Amino acid sequence: MSKSTNNPPASLSEVHASVEIVAKEGKWKKLFSFLGPAYLVSVGYMDPGNWATDLAGGSKFGYTLIWVLLMSNLMALLLQSLSSRLGIVRGLDLAQANRATYPKPINFILYILAEVAIAATDLAEVLGMAIGIQLLTGMPLIWGVSITVLDTFLLLYLQKLGIRKMEAFIITLVAIIALSFLIQIILAKPDAAEVVKGFMPSLPNDEALYIAIGIIGATVMPHNLYLHSALVQTRKIDKTDKGIKQALKFNFIDTTIALNIAFLVNAAILILAAAVFFKTGNSHVAEIKEAHRLLPGFLGNTAPILFALALIAAGQSSTVTGTLAGQIVMEGYLSLRLNPILRRLITRLVAIIPAIIVISIYGEEEVDALLVMSQVVLSLQLGYAIIPLIQFVSDKKTMGNFVIKLWVKVAAWLIAAVLVFLNLKMLINEVNPLFAAEAPGPKVAVIAAGLFFGSILVYIIIHPFITKVKKQQQSIFLHEPVTSIPEITPPTFNKIAIALDFSIDDHKLLSYAIGQGNPQTSYLILHIVESAGAKLLGKETDDFETRKDQEQLNNYMLQLREKGYKVEARIGFRSRIKEIVRIVQENNADMLVIGAHGHTGLKDFIYGETVNAVRHELKIPVLVVTL
Repeated sequence: MSKSTNNPPASLSEVHASVEIVAKEGKWKKLFSFLGPAYLVSVGYMDPGNWATDLAGGSKFGYTLIWVLLMSNLMALLLQSLSSRLGIVRGLDLAQANRATYPKPINFILYILAEVAIAATDLAEVLGMAIGIQLLTGMPLIWGVSITVLDTFLLLYLQKLGIRKMEAFIITLVAIIALSFLIQIILAKPDAAEVVKGFMPSLPNDEALYIAIGIIGATVMPHNLYLHSALVQTRKIDKTDKGIKQALKFNFIDTTIALNIAFLVNAAILILAAAVFFKTGNSHVAEIKEAHRLLPGFLGNTAPILFALALIAAGQSSTVTGTLAGQIVMEGYLSLRLNPILRRLITRLVAIIPAIIVISIYGEEEVDALLVMSQVVLSLQLGYAIIPLIQFVSDKKTMGNFVIKLWVKVAAWLIAAVLVFLNLKMLINEVNPLFAAEAPGPKVAVIAAGLFFGSILVYIIIHPFITKVKKQQQSIFLHEPVTSIPEITPPTFNKIAIALDFSIDDHKLLSYAIGQGNPQTSYLILHIVESAGAKLLGKETDDFETRKDQEQLNNYMLQLREKGYKVEARIGFRSRIKEIVRIVQENNADMLVIGAHGHTGLKDFIYGETVNAVRHELKIPVLVVTL
């Protein structure tokens, strides 16, 4: 784990600017090199959470709500293009831009809301994959939920392969989903004329409004706005006006293709439900498992297999992008970087625990209601992501020539207003029963929460006007302008500590340490014994490894003294991190030299990130030597 309060690291630093664009010749080659980020974003628009809302909309109201899908897709297209514009032009993801703009308390609240949205997304992915596994294998749902944690290791493997391989994997899963539903639509033979009528806006009742808002929440997802602004930075573009303009153009093409595929998949689910269930009087079918059970009677035995495979593919693809979004949010808001596998495990457990609790207490029957609820929660978070995004890309000072046009700004604010209004109306409908109750507690809690989160939203809206009157508070990682460099005095180190691990690289560490010293510098060589006996008995141990380590350390000390260096030796036990810190502090060393072996992924998770942990505990310079 690492934390920085200086300049922010590049968004998704492992793959930042890793796809070469500048050197590519020809428009088609350049276009192909830009294609990819939007497909990772698009899977969030067809994740299992969409299935529950689409099935409910199709089975209960036929083709009536297709227009909601179309409207949501147009909203998503505009908002995702704004997100990519922010990343390309400013080189910041949405979380970093928020942190550079708002005060710490506001940013912390925005961070919590973003994490809630990601947890809601992951909950839908967990439940969707578990249901898909159950439908194919007959495994109990609670077991399916539990084993979804294993996809953490798939993500680890994909990250090692690089962003282009990850994009190819996601595109393959998207193709599986699209092909599965294409075959099912062909089998269902929907009435084309009635499908067209579904594009006429109408909302039959409050239940339709609730499902419509769920569809919007499942389509326009807040975590995707964070994700897209980071993913576009994986392309190494020419940072001239011409290069940025070209990048914006090609990314818009990428976004249009990917989101239209997502729209067709969502429309196919709704149309399938309308054609198979609504038209046959099975309007009660609003659950994924119920739909799977009934499909063979209408479309044959192939349809349910395709349905389950598509469901698993949707869940698996979404889980990869959800983890990336979580990494972006945490690093952007907190400058806190966790090991990706650890971050994935935490995110997945946050989703698995409520799912297991609900299934254990209420049974598998409540799973689809939980899916719909997760999408409504997502919808409630939208305003807190969309409004800052619109403000950032509307700012002439930071966007320069690439500030959005007036008509785009009007359309974006109209979308934001519609979403906030619909969410407010839905929320009022949901909390009305609480006000009918006699107990005052729920009423007070709802009013207090409404006032609090409403005030945060109002503050975000008026923030640009506040900063015109009052000097804008600078971000923690923005520096005051420096007009001249003061006189530079090179530091001198009186005692340099060197953490040795008795490998062939020890000489390299010693060389770097001596290079930092001067004739008056003394050196402290140290080593931590981590044998089983040392961990149990500490300095009281006298096992073979401890004796040999002490002998080796003394040998190093004598050799260095013969070369004319002032050297002391210390050995530590048990915890490598705590002991290095203790020995350095007790011996008043004013610099530490430590080696980094470049462990990544699973090895880093197993062995721990010693360098980062030690560095954060010490208040002296730490020279990290790559071995």
